[in-house]
This record gives sequence, structure tokens and C-alpha cells, in this order.
Amino acid sequence: MASLKEVKNRIVSVKSTRQITSAMKMVASAKLHKAQSRIQGMLPYQQRLDGILSHLLGAATQVNSPFVVPPAEVHRVAIAVFASNGSLCGAFNSNVARLLEQALQPYRSLPKENVLVYAVGKKAEEAARKLGYPSQGSYQALADKPDVAGAYALARQLQDDFVRARVDRVELVYHHFKSMGSQVLTHETYLPFDLAARSADASSDAISAKGYYKDYIVEPSVEELIATLLPKVLSQKIYTVLLDSNASEHAARTMAMQTATDNANDLIQELTKQYNKSRQQAITNELLDIVGGSMK
Repeated sequence: MASLKEVKNRIVSVKSTRQITSAMKMVASAKLHKAQSRIQGMLPYQQRLDGILSHLLGAATQVNSPFVVPPAEVHRVAIAVFASNGSLCGAFNSNVARLLEQALQPYRSLPKENVLVYAVGKKAEEAARKLGYPSQGSYQALADKPDVAGAYALARQLQDDFVRARVDRVELVYHHFKSMGSQVLTHETYLPFDLAARSADASSDAISAKGYYKDYIVEPSVEELIATLLPKVLSQKIYTVLLDSNASEHAARTMAMQTATDNANDLIQELTKQYNKSRQQAITNELLDIVGGSMK
């Protein structure tokens, strides 16, 4: 059995760790509230932009855009993966790394130079490097502080790669933030834009909401307006993903630090019981020695 001094030192050490994890939880929680505020501030614009596109798609007969033309075969691919710069956020980064590996699996037969990985966040860069795909540039600043200018710059790069036939497909790997306790790991196609699926969703939403499409008068044409609107919608998508990933990171870190604090409390209770039991045993032994000595 450990000595009283050893148990007491362990209790002091665990209490110090509890103070650290509790402080980190408070910091992560404050950052999460800020991230949620940014998402809530962005949502009205996002919803209105999607609503305009949905109504236009319901009225369009044909859309001529380089973003909606699917390639015959995929010989070159780009994958944008979003993680964090730091650790201590549970399985947040390891889950992203695992999904990135799964996303890359169908393209193992392609030459390495035909697979471009855009890693947002230090941990995403490390995961891509371990798999043998160095990141196409550094985007660590976007992982900590997502901003519109940086998101749109990354979106333009991905769009240019697709339009100039540098890649035939662009995919996204990230966490979608739903709530404090729920972050959904997501792998989806960014380009080419799935016009058929979006049109079907737009039709069902419009019919269920109004029963008819709003009657717009568009100049020069609905098709040209959609072609102009698509790059903005695609750029806004990257900004939304950045906010999702950032909020998910802080939520995961808050939960991880809460769990660590709870575990520290449980360990302190057990060590305190062990300390009291050992102390009681030591006192009992001393009394027995005193009694035994007086009887000689």
C-alpha cells in the first residue's frame, strides 16, 4: 500500500490537473459561444442566398456553368479537409484523420500528384502528410479564426482547380456542428455541383411551403443569373464549413475538458478515501503498539 505522503502528493497533483482542465473548459466554452454567435449571424444570409437559388432552379430550363458539368471519369481529385491547430479536444482530430484516409482510399490507384489535399488546420496537415499527401499551402489561420476573405480565397482556389481541369472532382471532409453534444463527421462532394439533387430539393421545398413558385421577372435570364450566383453560393459553402468546423472543435474541447474534470473529481474522491483509510490504519497500528508495549 502506498504511503500517506505518496497518496497526499497524488491528491495535490490531481487537484492541480483539475484546475487546469476546469480553466480550459471555461475558455473553450467562451470560444464556443462566440463561434455559435458567428454561425447565427451568418445563417440569415445563407438561408436567403439558398432560397434565391432554389427558386431560380425551379424556374430554370437549362444551366450553363462550368461548375455543373460532371467529368466522364475522375483522374484528378482535390480534397479539402478541416481540423484544428491544437489538441486536447477528444477524438475531434483523429476522427477527421480517419475519414480523410477513407476518402482517399478510392484514389489510391491514382498517382500522388493527381490527388491534391487542401488541409485547413495543423492537425489536418499532419494527417495528410502521414498519408503521403502534403498540403497545398498552409491555412492554419483559418482554423483558429475563420473569416470571409480567407474562406472565399480558398473557395476560388478550389473552383479554379476544377474549371481549369486541374482536378475532375472536389470533396470536403469536416465536422458539421449541430449542438454542444453533437458534431456530425461529414464527407461530401463540393464540385461538380449536383444540380439535379438541388433542383429536386428546391421543388419539394417550394411545393411544401407555398404550393407554387414565386413569379420572378429576371433579366437577362434565369439561367445566366444562376450561373452568376453559383460561385457565390459555392464560396459561402466554404465559409459555412469553416464555421462548422471551428464550432465543432470548441464543443469537442469543452466536452473533453468537462470529462477530464469529472474524472479528476472521481479520482480525488478515491484517493481521499485511500488516504483516510491508510491514516486510520496507521493510527490503529500505533495504538496496538502502545497497548502491546504497556502489557509487557
